[in-house]
Formats: sequence, C-alpha cells, structure tokens
Amino acid sequence: MAGKNVSRFAFEAVLVSIVLCIPIVISDDTVPIPADSAQINSWFDGIVQPLTARKATLDPALVTAEAEPKVIKLKSDGSGDFKTISDAIKTIPDGNTKRVILSLAPGNYSEKVKIGMYKPFITFYGEDPNDMPVLVFGGTAEVYNTVESATLIVESDYFNAVNLKIVNSAPRPYRKMDGGQAAALRIGGDKSSFYNVKLYGFQDTLCDDRGKHLYKDCYIEGTVDFIFGSGKSIYLNTEVHVIPGDPVAFISAQARVSDSEDTGYSFLHSKITGSGGVAYLGRSWKPAAKVVYAYTEMSDVVNPEGWSLLEPGHEKSVFFGEYNNKGPGANLDKRKYNKKLTDADAKPFISLAFVEGSKWILPPTKV
Repeated sequence: MAGKNVSRFAFEAVLVSIVLCIPIVISDDTVPIPADSAQINSWFDGIVQPLTARKATLDPALVTAEAEPKVIKLKSDGSGDFKTISDAIKTIPDGNTKRVILSLAPGNYSEKVKIGMYKPFITFYGEDPNDMPVLVFGGTAEVYNTVESATLIVESDYFNAVNLKIVNSAPRPYRKMDGGQAAALRIGGDKSSFYNVKLYGFQDTLCDDRGKHLYKDCYIEGTVDFIFGSGKSIYLNTEVHVIPGDPVAFISAQARVSDSEDTGYSFLHSKITGSGGVAYLGRSWKPAAKVVYAYTEMSDVVNPEGWSLLEPGHEKSVFFGEYNNKGPGANLDKRKYNKKLTDADAKPFISLAFVEGSKWILPPTKV
C-alpha cells in the first residue's frame, strides 16, 4: 500500500512539472499584465500568438498582408538590393497590400526616411540584435519644423520595427533655444509595433503622434517632452532614460484635448533611469493629457512632485495616474495633479486591450 502511495505522489509531481513547463495560453487581450515582471514574456506570448493561431481575431487586411511577405535586403554600404532605405521605399506602391520587410544588415544608414500614409505593411528588421543597424540623421525644428525633423517618419498603418536604433544626431539644444527640437521618430500610422528599438535624441525624441502603438523591450532617451503627441500607446518593459544636465526635464507631453478623445500613454513594467530629481513624469501639452505608469521602477531622477502643467487650468482635466510603482521616484507623498489608481481604475490601462491588441499585434518579425 505504501508503495502505491509513493508511486501516486511521484506521478503527481511529474504531472505538476509538466504543467509548469507548458507556455501560458491566454489569447485574450483583456487579461491584465501580471504584477510579477518575471511573467511578462509568458503573459505576452500567451496573448500574442502567431498568425496561424489567430486569423479569426486579426484584421482581415493584416492576415492577407502577412500571407506572402516580401523581403528586401539592404546594406549600409549600398550594396544590397537598393542603395538606400529611401530608394527601397520608393518601389513600394501606394495601396500596398503585402508585408514588405526591409532586412537591414549592421551598420550606419545615414539618411532621413519618410514613409507616406498610403504605404502600409512595412517592416524594418535588424538582422543582428547584438549589432543593430543605426538609422541616423541630424534634422532640427529650425530647418524642418519639429514633427518633420524626425530621422524616421511613418505615416502609414501596420508599420513594424525590430532590432533597430534610430538616432537624431543634432546637437543638444540650450534652454530657450529656438529651433533646437530634434525628433528621432514620428509615428503617425495606426496599429504599429516596435520590438527592441532604441531611440536617441534630446528634446522631442519620440513624436508618438497618432494611432495605436506598442513599444516592447525598447529604449527611449531625452531631456524635454521626449515622448509627446496624441497616440494611444503601451510602453512595455521599456527603459525611459533622462539624460542628465538640464535643471528640469519632462518625460511625456501627451496631447489629448478632451475626454471624448480616445488617446493616452500607458507605461507597464518599465524603468525610468537617471538621477538628480529633475524629471517630471509628464506635463500637459493639451488640457486633457492622459498618462499612466503601472508596475514601473522609478529612480530618483523623478521629481517628487511627479507631474507638471503647461498652462493653469489643466489640473481640472488631466488624467495622470500611478499604480503599484516602485523605487525612490515612486513615492507619492509630494505628488501634484496625480491620481493614485485603484485596481478598478488601473484595469483599462494594464492589458493589451488598451490598444485593441487582439486585432493587430503579432510576435516580432523573424527573417
């Protein structure tokens, strides 16, 4: 009898081990992100399953586009299928219906690239995640205006980037310097994703302009308003780095105008790095700016007040939320204008449903 019990317990132990090794399968974008950062990838992979498992929920146009992807090989010395990235973009027709992957070999691609709104389904893919291609240009607001200064401008839908560095190499602007703003990326297309993408600049690094976006495992650095615009975006497991040297810094400048506008930024399990207590989590570019930080690690670069207003009166309409953050910068004792979110308050911001992920988010591209 004792031998049978030992066998039963041994069998149960093996069964538990097998179950623990099975990937989490959820496929429901309303499931909230776990509080434990170690579970981020299993949670994400359970929802963002491959195309073959999700054709019923994805946008039909996206399913069609992904069926027969076309790959264009590019090299920084111009010896690829086309001499430059811009030359390759020109060959993609307006009204494009197929995924076109620009596979980029390591190196510096020194050009300013713009993808117009009628060229959807384009991917920039860095072939080596350990030696990522660098797209670099030095445009400034003085020459182009702020939103047109970006090294990469994407106005089309279903854009995707993987393993890429995007740099605006313009010099750091001095305070009150006109025209010194210099964006690395402006993303104005809907349903666009970024995996392991690093953005470098100072003021206005990322113009998260409009549309629904996902940034996962990314890096974004800057000084003033370096994540700004009217997008509706999730920043997941992303490092937001405040470059030292300014007496005051602002991470976000979200531009929601009113409660009727469905936009906002949600930072989930991210990190805010830097030091010196100079950085505000955000300020209200427009009256109803909406920004939430959840499960985010905040260094002491964060100003204890946390949030700022661009104009008096915005305190009546902004939505600045914080939920279960940690680190020295997460102390709420001296906060202004913020809302400490309850579980119910946080729920809309801590799942991929915030950006309707079940309709369009796919795993990172592989070539």
